[in-house]
Amino acid sequence: MPILQVALDLVELKRAVDIAKDVEKYADWIEVGTPLIKSEGMNAVRALKRSVDRKVVADMKTIDTGALEVEMCAKSGADVVIVLALSDDSTIEEALRSARKYGCEVMADLINHPDPVERAKELEDLGVDYVNVHVGIDVQMKGYDPLEILKDVVREVSIPVAVAGGLDVERASFCVSLGAEIVIVGSNIVKTKNPKESARRFKEAIERARPVEVRRRSLDDEIRCILMNVTTPNVSDAMHRARAMEGIRPIVRGKRVVGKAVTVFTLDGDWAKPVEAIDFAKEGDVIVIKCSGDSSAVWGELATRSCINKGIAGVVIDGAVRDVDDIVELDFPVFAKKVVPNAGEPKGFGEINVKIVCGGVEVKPGDWIVADDNGVMVIPKERAYEIARRALEVKKHEDRIRAEIESGKTLADVVELYKWEKLK
Repeated sequence: MPILQVALDLVELKRAVDIAKDVEKYADWIEVGTPLIKSEGMNAVRALKRSVDRKVVADMKTIDTGALEVEMCAKSGADVVIVLALSDDSTIEEALRSARKYGCEVMADLINHPDPVERAKELEDLGVDYVNVHVGIDVQMKGYDPLEILKDVVREVSIPVAVAGGLDVERASFCVSLGAEIVIVGSNIVKTKNPKESARRFKEAIERARPVEVRRRSLDDEIRCILMNVTTPNVSDAMHRARAMEGIRPIVRGKRVVGKAVTVFTLDGDWAKPVEAIDFAKEGDVIVIKCSGDSSAVWGELATRSCINKGIAGVVIDGAVRDVDDIVELDFPVFAKKVVPNAGEPKGFGEINVKIVCGGVEVKPGDWIVADDNGVMVIPKERAYEIARRALEVKKHEDRIRAEIESGKTLADVVELYKWEKLK
C-alpha cells in the first residue's frame, strides 16, 4: 500500500504536535519538517515521536557531517533521516553507517540536483533506503513539477521512491500510478482548516490510484484560477508587503477582479484613448488608465456597457469617473480615484499599451491586476505564476490560523508572537 507522509513544515512545535495528533489516523509517516527542526532542534523530533504512534521522519537536509546528524536524529527517535542527494558520497556513506549503527533508515532528497535520475541510481548503489523526487517550495512557485522526472526515476531504481512538491489530491494519486510508493504532502494538509479531513482525502486517493493522465491548464488559465481564489492582502503578503495603488477605491463594492492589464495614458478629461482601449482589450482583460488630472471624467456608463459587451473583467482609473449610479446598477467593477459629474472631450491625446504609473505603482501591458474592496494590486507578468502560488500559500496559512482562532485561541498564542518578535 502507498505511504502517506505528512510534512510538518511549521516553526511552532505545539501546533505541529496538535496537527500530527489530528492526522494520525490517516498519515502513515509524520515528517518533522526542516523549518521545525531549525526552530526547535531535536526537541521537535522527540516531541513528535512521543506524541504519535507513527514512523517519524526527520527532514534534516543533511549535506555534511552525515554520521553526526543521523546519530542525533536516531537517538531522538527518528525512524528515517533525510539527507541531500547533493551531498558528497562520503557524507552519504557516513550517514548510512550511522543509520545502520543506531537503527534508522536514510532517505536521499533529490531536490535541486542537476541530474536526478543518474544520481538516484548512484544513491541506490551506495545503499540508501529511499530516494525522494522533490521540487522545493520556492521552485514550485515558478511552476516546476515533480511529475516530470518521477517516471524516469522509478524506472531506473528498485528502492522505494518518494515524491513531494505541491501535490494536490489528484496529482498525488497520479504519482502513485506512476510508481511512487511514498507521497509527501505538506501545506495541502497542514495549512487547511481541517487537516484530518484533508489527510483522509489524500489517503483514500492514493489507495485507489489508477493510471489517469493529469492535464494541466494553460499557464494563464492557472494563474487566473489561483488569483480568483485569493485576496489583495494575500497578494501583498506574497510580494513581501508590496503596496497597493494609492487613492483608488471601488465604485461597486464586493467585486473581485483578476486579469491582464491593457494600459492607457491620457490627459485630464480626454476619454478617447480609454474608450479605444475597449477595442484593444480581450475578454478577461483589465483596462488600467492613468490620467494627467482628475477634474473631468474619462469614464462613464456608456463605456462601461461597452466593456460588458466585450467581456472585459474590470477598469482601474487613476483619474475621475462619472455615472456611478448607472455603473452600480450594471454591477460592473470600476475602481477610480475620484467621482465627478462632468466629462471632458475626446481629443485623442495619449497612448495605449505603454508603461504607466497608476496610483503610484508601475504597470506594464500584460501585468496581472488583482482588485477587491481592499484595493488594487499589480503583479509583474514575469512573476505572475510564482506570486499567485505564493499568495495561495498565504491564504492556506491564514485559513489554518483562522480555524485555530475559531477553536478559542488568540492570534498571539497561535503564532507564538512573543517568541518570534525580533530581538532588539
